[in-house]
Amino acid sequence: MNSQNSIKIILAILFFICIADMPYGYYQFVRFVGLIGFAILAFQAYEQGRQTEIFIYGGLALLFQPFFKIALGREMWNIVDVIVGIGLLISIFMKPQKNQT
Repeated sequence: MNSQNSIKIILAILFFICIADMPYGYYQFVRFVGLIGFAILAFQAYEQGRQTEIFIYGGLALLFQPFFKIALGREMWNIVDVIVGIGLLISIFMKPQKNQT
């Protein structure tokens, strides 16, 4: 298992746990870990020349960053957490497309 897949699995698990009624500190922790995890994934995508993934992971890093909170409400955050978690797990099994030049 490579580091990208490990990061994706850890983030997905953290996001799925967010559905439960957790203390506020847990959500802050998840936002911080999400920022770091998505920043690492964006950097790795940059190194591999995958433009689409750079924008996706960069956007998710901005969405989950803990410094300027984006107020979506609990229900909307739960939906976002589930969609992002499922997307991360699906991305593990998808073969990256080769850049055609």
